[in-house]
Amino acid sequence: MADPNEIDALKASMRGTLSAADVLRSLHAKVEALDALAGITPEDLEELGRVTLAHAVAAQALRGFVETMRTRQDA
Repeated sequence: MADPNEIDALKASMRGTLSAADVLRSLHAKVEALDALAGITPEDLEELGRVTLAHAVAAQALRGFVETMRTRQDA
C-alpha cells in the first residue's frame, strides 16, 4: 500500500524542482544576450550562481527521494 505522506512529499519535491527550473529558465534570455567581449557583471554572476545552486539542490533532492522510494519498493 502506498504511503500518502510519501506521495505528497514526492509531489512537493517535484513542484520545488520545477519552480527552480522556471527561475533558471527566466535567466535564459539574459545569458543569451551577454556580449562575449564585455563579460558578465558580478551581480548577474551572483544571481546565476544562486539560481543554479537552488536548481541543482532541488533536482538532487528529488532524485534522492526517488531512489529512496525505489529502494523501499524493492525491499
